[in-house]
Amino acid sequence: MTCVTVAGMAQRMSQSVRKSRPRRPRRPGPPLPPPRLSACLYVRIAPCDVAMFRFLLEAHDNLALFTVLDRHEALLKVVHSPHQERAVRRALTDMCETVPFTVIDFPRPVAAPAS
Repeated sequence: MTCVTVAGMAQRMSQSVRKSRPRRPRRPGPPLPPPRLSACLYVRIAPCDVAMFRFLLEAHDNLALFTVLDRHEALLKVVHSPHQERAVRRALTDMCETVPFTVIDFPRPVAAPAS
């Protein structure tokens, strides 16, 4: 009968254990379908802060773009992809700490009632 000590078993196990291969990166999921319409938000800001708003929005990797609807009241229309709604709102929340403004939601179209 062969007597094997714990130290002997540990030595055999360390010899038999091979290094594992590095994991292969995960395949990305299927891309999202392209949106048919862009999502919009309105922003009311002080006229003197429009340039800073533009710079801060561009600093967020051009997540959205905006156009000025009324230059006297500084009413801006922020256009973005509907897939990035959460990211745009998070960016606007971060920007609001630097430049004060208010966000006005764009009314979403209502589906026609089924008859």
